[in-house]
Amino acid sequence: MAIDSYASLKIRDFRLLLVSRLFVTIALQIQAMAVGWQIYSLTHNPLALGFVGLSEALPAIAVALYAGHVADIVERRQIALTAVGSLTFLLFLLGLSTNLIASVTTLPLIIYFVIAISGFARGFYGPALFGMLSDIVPRELYGNAAAWNSAVWQASAVAGPILGGFFYIVLGVANTYFLSTALLFTAFLCFFLIEKRPAQPSNKDASVYEKIVEGLRFVFSNQVVLGAMTLDLFAVLFGGAVALLPIFTSQVFHMGPHALGFLRAAPSVGALVTATILAHRAINANAGAVLMAAVAGFGLYMIAFGLSTNFYVALGLLAISGALDGISVYVRSTIFQLATPNEMKGRVSAVNNIFIGSSNEIGEFESGVTAKIFGLVPSVVLGGSMTLLVVLITALKAPKLRKLHMHTLQAPSPVIAQK
Repeated sequence: MAIDSYASLKIRDFRLLLVSRLFVTIALQIQAMAVGWQIYSLTHNPLALGFVGLSEALPAIAVALYAGHVADIVERRQIALTAVGSLTFLLFLLGLSTNLIASVTTLPLIIYFVIAISGFARGFYGPALFGMLSDIVPRELYGNAAAWNSAVWQASAVAGPILGGFFYIVLGVANTYFLSTALLFTAFLCFFLIEKRPAQPSNKDASVYEKIVEGLRFVFSNQVVLGAMTLDLFAVLFGGAVALLPIFTSQVFHMGPHALGFLRAAPSVGALVTATILAHRAINANAGAVLMAAVAGFGLYMIAFGLSTNFYVALGLLAISGALDGISVYVRSTIFQLATPNEMKGRVSAVNNIFIGSSNEIGEFESGVTAKIFGLVPSVVLGGSMTLLVVLITALKAPKLRKLHMHTLQAPSPVIAQK
């Protein structure tokens, strides 16, 4: 039976969840754009841009597994409120520091420190948000909800960088941070309006260690879930060039912060179009093959972007790469929701965040290092080439993922760890 394309949007708490995520993502995208331009303006060093991603990724990785465990035993809405409240305070602190500290030596260190602390908050936010979706939406609407969730994220990822570039010029960097603080506070209020739901039942006799191991065992024994995570991990790690966009904007295109905002938004424009289409036309048959083709296409378009010297051509290439990445995001999100038991969503999301979420930030560090060693363009071409190699290896090593049809997925009953 066909599912109404707007079915999940008719659920009040799902709409609130989408609005909350919209404001959080816009705020963090504005922050990322402003931090990238500010750091490069202060240091003129591509490696410094890489350290921004690393300073956030390492704390997020450090707490990920414990955060996933917490998301499976504590009311997930409360975790989201705590994480977003912490991010709100930290973003305000970033604006305050920019206003009060003038030293070009001290200020980058303060920025790295604040970003690192925010990494801990994001480590808890991700698993809670992932679990909240399945708490709110019935199983038969997971695919539809994943599409709308992706569409809203991509819309905010379009608006965030463009607004960030505009506000950076008009308001200055400190006031841009304060504006993002207000957006995060709005998200906090929206999360507060979502109805409380009881925490998932769990085996109280099992220790924290045993529950974490249970989640890891589930991921590493499931070829489809593990293959999808691994594919995206290395594709993002090697194929992303977002951290280098300030350098492309300044040195290749000879433009300013407003152009950087458009470049950062371009992939999300393509992904938004893809997500909107997928909300009305789901991918069911040959989902694994579609996933692999999309990631391979992403790598090819990143190579083309690295070789481009025209700003408008670069915008188009980034938009197409984003459209392909949007397909990947949709397929992976639906796989994880359908294949994972609800009482294990937090722990599986935590492993996913280590594989994928943090790979964005570590990928930024990798991009900064390779750009420093090999140069700007060779680093992007090398990264895209590595993405193609990863797709080939995954296709050979994960045949179940390659042959996957979405309707064959079902969440197995987990085996609770025993003492």
